[in-house]
Amino acid sequence: MAKSQATFMKKQLEKNRQKKKEDKEQRKLERQQNQADGSLESMMAYVNEFGEITSTPPEKSPVHKTDHLKAS
Repeated sequence: MAKSQATFMKKQLEKNRQKKKEDKEQRKLERQQNQADGSLESMMAYVNEFGEITSTPPEKSPVHKTDHLKAS
């Protein structure tokens, strides 16, 4: 008697699942090893006084206080 096709297919599906799992794990390890500089500081963006996006933080400037007119 020949083996049933269902048993063969189950084995093939299990092999495919295992291969996908191993490939996924391999890709995960490669991503971790080839990780670019993903620090928070490198991902920060700043807006300067002209509204342009820059990668350098703005210089500290004195705070300008405005006098509020009091209604009398």
